[in-house]
Amino acid sequence: MEQVSAWLEGASNNEFTVAGMPGSTFMALVRVILVILPILTLVPGIIWWERRLLSWMQDRIGPNRSGTITLPNGRQIRTFGLIQPLLDGVKLFLKEEIKPSAVDRLIYVISPALALFPAFALGATLPWTPHTGFWGNFSPAANIDIGILWVLAISSLGAYGIVLAGYSSNNKYSLMGGLRASAQLISYELAMGVSLACIALATGSLKMTDMVAEQEKALWGVIPQVQNWFLFTPFGLLSAVIFLIALVAETNRAPFDLPEAENELIAGYHTEYSSMKFAVFFMGEYAAMFVFSGVFAAVFMGGYHFMPFNYDELAVTFPSLSSFWYALRDLNYWLGPAGFLVKQIFMLSFFIWLRATLPRLRYDQLMNLGWKSLLPTAVANFIIVGIWIVATEMYGVLGGWVAFFGAVALLALLYFNLVSASRKSREAEQRQAISLVDGTERRSITLVDPAPASSSGKTV
Repeated sequence: MEQVSAWLEGASNNEFTVAGMPGSTFMALVRVILVILPILTLVPGIIWWERRLLSWMQDRIGPNRSGTITLPNGRQIRTFGLIQPLLDGVKLFLKEEIKPSAVDRLIYVISPALALFPAFALGATLPWTPHTGFWGNFSPAANIDIGILWVLAISSLGAYGIVLAGYSSNNKYSLMGGLRASAQLISYELAMGVSLACIALATGSLKMTDMVAEQEKALWGVIPQVQNWFLFTPFGLLSAVIFLIALVAETNRAPFDLPEAENELIAGYHTEYSSMKFAVFFMGEYAAMFVFSGVFAAVFMGGYHFMPFNYDELAVTFPSLSSFWYALRDLNYWLGPAGFLVKQIFMLSFFIWLRATLPRLRYDQLMNLGWKSLLPTAVANFIIVGIWIVATEMYGVLGGWVAFFGAVALLALLYFNLVSASRKSREAEQRQAISLVDGTERRSITLVDPAPASSSGKTV
């Protein structure tokens, strides 16, 4: 292992060439391969996992039961539906591609690639292991200083593939799907950015590796034996909920699959696509689900840590079990990639659960959710985090938490007062008095908005 690490370090420093190319170029290609291949190879598995979970939840025959192979000797081998994604890939690869004659050919061709690109660009920034030496050269493949800003910038580019696909197809339904994707992006992108800004403010860094390291500190600053995963903090939990809702909309998953609503737009932006171009859109969707699950795990769930424990502190607190805690620490270190993958699978299962549970939202419901609920809540959370940080620096951990909950109480009081004032204003607008003069007598007519179904309706 030491020899391999030394060889890789030498290649990175251009101390020698590999296959006729500079060492740094060779290492860049290795990093690209280590990012692209796992994402592409995992997409069929994610599709199979979604079909299998949906068949369990909906109790229907499908990938949950089909695919049994009968051998000549009569023995049966169950494949649990694994053959179906493989056959789908073969079918889409061999299927005839039908390209309408009136499409904008250049944009029509590059749109699927634009939809797939963000998953690869973001997958390179995931901190999937704490290893040094050999593994440290590849985790993450690109540990950029503007990590979260990079996530926000690249994730928004995925909408370009959808919008351009709808525009280039020369189909009204496809165009409407593309326009929905652009409006949907504006609705949730601001809330997503502010929710991540809360974590960046609490961490003091934009790098996801620093966010993972920050979560290794004592829980709430007072319990050193437990790691301070942001999911366990009040502001982190609220940011996680907002970010998770935005992630579902970002990946165009139910209940936010409005750009491809089949009961309204046939198939939306990809109506005119077939064969492998049709498949690339779905590869981009599932790859984005996998990568964004990794972003969520890194930012809110401790990254590559299996359990939220500081094993060194536990060994000091319980010295009789020190060997046990140190063994768990070493196991957590070497199985970091597996822990990160388990968290991604958990998040993928949550995506699938939502699809099996919730119906598609109306378009106006999505806009109201993004502008009237998610964004104001995220901004209020950002203000509270800033107050907590300043109070902690001035008055210590206890003073910080006192200021935190005090700010929460003040903002909640302000919110309920605004809601009450808005309700009274609506009630006043619902009742309008109009005076009519016909020359002989003066009549006053009062118009009342339609009452609930149990009432008699409009009265005069």
